Amino acid sequence: MRTRFKKNAKVADIVITAVGGTLSVGVMLYAVFHFGLAESWPELVLNLFYIACLAMIWMYFFNRLDSLRFNYWCSVLVGITVLLRDILFAPPLASYALHLVCFTLSVLLLCTLTYFYARKDWKSYSKSNLWLIFIIDVAIASLYNIAIYMVPVDEYTNYLLTEIWIRPTITYGLVACFVTESEQ
Repeated sequence: MRTRFKKNAKVADIVITAVGGTLSVGVMLYAVFHFGLAESWPELVLNLFYIACLAMIWMYFFNRLDSLRFNYWCSVLVGITVLLRDILFAPPLASYALHLVCFTLSVLLLCTLTYFYARKDWKSYSKSNLWLIFIIDVAIASLYNIAIYMVPVDEYTNYLLTEIWIRPTITYGLVACFVTESEQ
């Protein structure tokens, strides 16, 4: 099978993203099974979007999906997960200030995704413009990580920490693909 990327560093970026994302989604599917569907159905919905993103990363990697479709559908799916998890059904946080910062960054991430990826000339953006999406997503995940450690640790803590870092892993893979595509 022919792959889209020839440089070993880019292949490693995509493989690490796909393997890390797949393991994280597997842990979260186990959590849905462990805690029951009645209690954890939102995680199942988010995992369906993450699985679709990971499948598209693999399809893009093996030249089964063109750049425009990959760009559009991955942007839409990541945007939907931001909208669902961080804006519409934002988790309650121990600190209201932390909640406002996470909410503001989530809206910024959604606007950035819309601005950078929904336009027809997305290949003309610089690497720093593309990496901004990943940086904002890592900042959101880091703040959620801090918020989780502000409350007492329970049986949900490990699963929450895993779920928080799935999307930054996927956005890293998406941005790595687009940085390569924008250079060509």
